[in-house]
Amino acid sequence: MKVYTECLDTELALLLKKGNKKAFTELYNRYWTVLFLHARKMLKDDEEAKDVVQELFVHLWNRAGTLDLNSSISAYLYKAVRNKIYNLIAHKKVINDYQQSLIMFLEEGELITEELVREKELALIIEQEIQLLPPKMREVFELSRRQHLSYKEIGARMGISDHTVKRQVSNALSVLRAKLGVSPGLIFLLLCK
Repeated sequence: MKVYTECLDTELALLLKKGNKKAFTELYNRYWTVLFLHARKMLKDDEEAKDVVQELFVHLWNRAGTLDLNSSISAYLYKAVRNKIYNLIAHKKVINDYQQSLIMFLEEGELITEELVREKELALIIEQEIQLLPPKMREVFELSRRQHLSYKEIGARMGISDHTVKRQVSNALSVLRAKLGVSPGLIFLLLCK
């Protein structure tokens, strides 16, 4: 009966390639703790270090027949742990970047939604105030700002002078600005939507 604890790493590697479970168990017992300590030092997290080492040994067993173990088994295991750690760190970075991107998207979405709600509320208030303007002033204002007619066209349509049209539009804007406390440019932008 073979005593596996006395075997060299090279012998264990050859036996492992043949699917020998006892050789695998000996390698596991021989290297698990040192690989765990190495992984923990790099990751600074016991659970992640355990997971990395465990995954490495599962991979080692599942691929035992196809692994190229011509070099030192210890060198192979250390390199494999290091690579698994690098992959884990890269994966965490991708997840973190995705989470940050998602958070930014959600925050921007909330801001846009709030802005749209405020904009609609303001447009409704402006519309209500326009309806409260005197009828002739309201008609002149709407022809100017909604139908984009020139003062001359409005004057011809309503039978009043260009100067009267200009004064009516100016008065309407002054009334709206006084009641709403917003600039005429904002009123115009909201009316054009």
